[in-house]
Amino acid sequence: MSRLEVAPEQVPAEGSRSLIRHEGKSLVLFNLGGELYAIDEGCPHNGASLFSGRLNGRLLQCPAHGLRFDLATGCVPGVAGFGVATYAVERQQGHCFIDLSRPRPQESLPCLQLQ
Repeated sequence: MSRLEVAPEQVPAEGSRSLIRHEGKSLVLFNLGGELYAIDEGCPHNGASLFSGRLNGRLLQCPAHGLRFDLATGCVPGVAGFGVATYAVERQQGHCFIDLSRPRPQESLPCLQLQ
């Protein structure tokens, strides 16, 4: 389960998102301005689905409790050591892949307030 090829019909159009399920794992794949971001679908606070969260730039707001996550880092701006796991997304020769082997946990990232 290290590298997942996303089916072409599941790659979201610009400004959209897709729910990806693979081997018991749920991810949300976002396309913001042509840049793809993949995060765990469940909010780490209470497990609420982040799929329907409201976007403001790169910040995704959890629909259940209002926590905001940076899609690039998974961080909650201004809070160290808490966030949602993110995954590297790459495009190669017209195919889209999500690297599931190395989720990026927030504990190792400096979570900074976005301007």
